[in-house]
Amino acid sequence: MILNLGWKTALALCMASIVFSQAWAQSAGTPVSVPYPVSRVTLVTHSSPGGGTDVFLRDLGKYLSPVMKTNFAVENIRGGSGTKAVSHVAKSAPDGAMVYGTTPTYIQTTLLSKPAVGYDGLDPMLIVFIDPEVVFTRADSPYKSLQDVIAFAKANPGKSRWGAANPASLERIGMEKLARAANVKVPIVSHEGGGDMMIGVLNGTYDIGIGEMQELQGQLEAGKVRLLATLSEKRLAGLPQLPTAKEQGYDVVIRKFRGLASPKGVPDNIAKAWEDGVRKVLELPAYKAEYTKDNLTPMLLGREAARKFTAEVAAETAASFKEMGLTK
Repeated sequence: MILNLGWKTALALCMASIVFSQAWAQSAGTPVSVPYPVSRVTLVTHSSPGGGTDVFLRDLGKYLSPVMKTNFAVENIRGGSGTKAVSHVAKSAPDGAMVYGTTPTYIQTTLLSKPAVGYDGLDPMLIVFIDPEVVFTRADSPYKSLQDVIAFAKANPGKSRWGAANPASLERIGMEKLARAANVKVPIVSHEGGGDMMIGVLNGTYDIGIGEMQELQGQLEAGKVRLLATLSEKRLAGLPQLPTAKEQGYDVVIRKFRGLASPKGVPDNIAKAWEDGVRKVLELPAYKAEYTKDNLTPMLLGREAARKFTAEVAAETAASFKEMGLTK
């Protein structure tokens, strides 16, 4: 039977049908496409251009832009071992227009220097990757292994210099642990970012440096640096020939993560949009090829899991600092 409905009644029924379809799709677990609330997102890092976090954010933004239907730009805010960048993001509007690229550095800086705005001034939104740390030297250096570097440091007191990122970084802590494990005393020189430190290794100012594959990839492909060890628990799948520090007699393992944090108060639907978007790009063949080349291991944790993970890392870090005598 066909009913002859007026146009107002027909329009009302049509709108009701749309609302019902959306509700049903949500209840059935089918995501409903909702435009991201802002047209431009600033990805903030304390890292210098070319540093690991800078590269991570630029690559991620490149692939996220067509997926999330918004534009991304990276802003490098230097100074204060990352505290200026953290404070800048913490004071921004909770509308999804600004996020911070997280690593363990923002936790360590907070625990060591107790800034006005620390890691807990931001809300962890995502953990994206686990990022291995590697020890490297310039390609024409006399050091062929980590043992060579340690042997020189022991035989030539005061002549070795090692490079690391900022004073509160995981890289700096890694170098301190390596020196302790090897029982050597050597100056460890800090920088605001990995890019600056790498220059010192390349020009011979430092015997070795420590960093991530992302920031080293270009110099490695150009034959400018030589890898000596990975500070991971096991050898890297993409570099099976590179021994761990543990294999070479130094029990040093560093776990570094890469993620995103927002100002406090960002709505859950915005955080969910990020989680859904990043999950999609992690499966893109082109992006997968890039992060696999950089030996990044995906570990996608959404907002609640990221909060728990960050709290656990902070507790572990505080315990390590106390053990090393850096804090009371």
